[in-house]
Amino acid sequence: MGTKISGKQQSILSFIRDFLEQHQFPPTIRDIQYGCKISSTSVVDYNLRILQREGYLRRFADVSRGIELLGENQVTGARRDVVSVPVFGVIAAGQPLSIPPSDTWHTEEIDHVDLPSFLTEGKDGVFAVRVKGESMIDALIGDGDLVIMEPTNNPQTGDMVAAWLSDTEEVTLKHFYMTSGMVRLQPANATMDPIIVPADKVSVQGRVVGVVRSM
Repeated sequence: MGTKISGKQQSILSFIRDFLEQHQFPPTIRDIQYGCKISSTSVVDYNLRILQREGYLRRFADVSRGIELLGENQVTGARRDVVSVPVFGVIAAGQPLSIPPSDTWHTEEIDHVDLPSFLTEGKDGVFAVRVKGESMIDALIGDGDLVIMEPTNNPQTGDMVAAWLSDTEEVTLKHFYMTSGMVRLQPANATMDPIIVPADKVSVQGRVVGVVRSM
């Protein structure tokens, strides 16, 4: 931090700080748009990306109010509830996710990461895995990012899931669709084709509920 930011970016930063002081939780993108009189949410997003890059704040993808101020910009007394989430390896690593029984998740042998509680949305049994590859890059999930997942074997159409493919013996992160006994696992990358396999060849191990970007 220390790189000079624009007047608009300073205004956004000040608005976030004031909002936190008043409400004890972060503003939404639209709150910032209206509060700073910015023309569109895309302009807000552009400037937040710069503020994140320069170390003024951290953002959590796909989460409403997923903004955290860093360093000297942190607001004293702002709610910083955190949860400790177990991390179970890397997705797309050529093997199913190894998820031990939940009563062992708090042992020293399992890595954990502390995350703001709003990322888990109050869900039980939430865990995290690292992403390997660029198949979901158009969904703003890149190589090295951390995805927050809840266990499920009954995903809904369009859910982003970790799916184990028994024929190829690999786990992959994709959007889930099923029609007439066939599963389509759709990447969010225009250069990649979907994976279409019989439903009995797919085992869903979790559904994405949040993302922590590595950059």
